[in-house]
Amino acid sequence: MTTTPHGQEYHTYGLPVGTVRGFLSVLICSFFWIVLLYPSDAELRVPLAHFFLLSMVFLAFASQPLSELHTQRFLPWLMRFIFVGGSIAVIAYVLYKDPQRLPTRLTPNPDEIGQWPVLLACLAGGFAGGLLLRFILGRNSPLFMTIRAWLGIIATLLLLFETLFQFVILPNMSDKPSLDTLKIWEGVLIAVTAGYFGTRA
Repeated sequence: MTTTPHGQEYHTYGLPVGTVRGFLSVLICSFFWIVLLYPSDAELRVPLAHFFLLSMVFLAFASQPLSELHTQRFLPWLMRFIFVGGSIAVIAYVLYKDPQRLPTRLTPNPDEIGQWPVLLACLAGGFAGGLLLRFILGRNSPLFMTIRAWLGIIATLLLLFETLFQFVILPNMSDKPSLDTLKIWEGVLIAVTAGYFGTRA
């Protein structure tokens, strides 16, 4: 299903361009904030998968056209201020209170390092899938815009559940899932989130 080049593109949920990517970026960064701000006696490390998610934040932030920045409204700038300013504030606070906590918690579990090829494939596949979908259907296609909106919703829900799972559910599980099981879940999380970023690239 395609449209003519003169068709009108509607941004996701009718929000200013960049708002949803900004909100997803806040969710991704907030996971790191929680890990770093957890009490010092807690044994926490950022899962390897979240560094792949973080790469999309940098990609979206660095690749946004200057012409788009000049025309952005308040909400996208607010999202950008939150995830950039919040990250700077958290890192500065942790460096002041407990400098050793920063490298300790930002170093992934060595047992997870072997997962990087699969996680990288999920990242590349999801992002490329979003780009391909836009190329085939057309940026202004109603079907494409519907799929893009649903990807945004699903990515948001998955990121919210991931935070809940890692900090509330997983610590209270007596029989914790294996690394291979978590790898499948994290691969899906990365692929869906990357898919949305791909549709907006």
